[in-house]
Amino acid sequence: MGRIAGRFVRVEHRRRARAFVLGLLSDLPRKNCWTLAEQAGNANPYGLQHLLSRAKWDADAVRDDIRGFVVEHLHHEDAVLVVDETGDLKKGTGTVGVQRQSTGTAGRIENSQVAVYLAYSTPLGHAAIDRELYVPRSWTEDRARCRAAGIPDSVAFATKPALALRMITRALDVGVSASWVAGDEVYGANPHLRTALEKRQVGYVLAVARDHQITTRAGSFRADALVRKLPRRAWQKLSAGAGAKGYRFYDWALVDLTDDRPGHHQLLVRRNRRTGELAFYRCYSAAPAPLPTLVCVAGRRWTVEETFQSGKGLTGLDEHQVRRWTSWHRWVTLAMLAHAFLSVVRADENARHPKPDGLMLTCNEIQRLFIALVVRPVHGTVHRLDWSHW
Repeated sequence: MGRIAGRFVRVEHRRRARAFVLGLLSDLPRKNCWTLAEQAGNANPYGLQHLLSRAKWDADAVRDDIRGFVVEHLHHEDAVLVVDETGDLKKGTGTVGVQRQSTGTAGRIENSQVAVYLAYSTPLGHAAIDRELYVPRSWTEDRARCRAAGIPDSVAFATKPALALRMITRALDVGVSASWVAGDEVYGANPHLRTALEKRQVGYVLAVARDHQITTRAGSFRADALVRKLPRRAWQKLSAGAGAKGYRFYDWALVDLTDDRPGHHQLLVRRNRRTGELAFYRCYSAAPAPLPTLVCVAGRRWTVEETFQSGKGLTGLDEHQVRRWTSWHRWVTLAMLAHAFLSVVRADENARHPKPDGLMLTCNEIQRLFIALVVRPVHGTVHRLDWSHW
């Protein structure tokens, strides 16, 4: 908390932010201003609601502090920036950015709010370092509705790939070292994002659809049609990284693409060894990259899903009940701070005390340890200890 203390002009705001983050790190079954206020010993949630809505502090500056904290502690030469969106189901139409739209959370079109996140992923750990709320065109074309939700007049419609590029650019411009960007089909299908990364000579492994058109020396093909022309010797069995049930082995193949632009352009194909299901990735690198490197980057994309799962399950990333632009950014930023703390402590504990069986502590285990040390039941009451005990 000392890292972000200077972002709060008034001491009471700083104290409320500390209580807020402690509440997010607790094991409350539901996290909102009412439950967090009760956890902090407050009679009502008005102070925390004020912190999210009207108090003077800059959530973007705190976001920058989180990015610096994560990169400093999880820095690794094999860092990958991973972009992805996640949706939160919402009722009504007044909450900022809400409309009926497709969301992976529900697996169908639902009334929801969607945001794009940027995660910093290394072999040491991973955490979200930036966020952008997706504001649909139905909102940006209705300025009265935007003003009612507190959306600044300067906010115009931007696609999810455009929001992703905005966050990647922010990270690279302040010196975040990452040689690769990974993302799903939403981002792989966008030529503007790919071109912008190539201009900065940042490699990418971005998923594309099976009908994605690619050009080789033999001509132009759909991705799935090209796979049928590959010889058996083109496939190699490699692991995409460790999963919950051990290493994930797939068959992989790599095809060189014809492209007049500088760098190396390739199509990476993954085949499930049991079902034969295929996945396709468009790849670029300024210098030649071997197949195992591209496979590793493709496997790292799933860490953003783990970030969403632990962020929502442990630190209340999706449990906000706020309706306006400023409040959303502040809640999500403080939730990212809480999750970044768990991720960094997890990485530090795994480095200091590696388990003999090669397994690693999870953020869930770190949270339970934190709760045991910081919040202890004594004679039926809860005593909150100082951060120094941690």
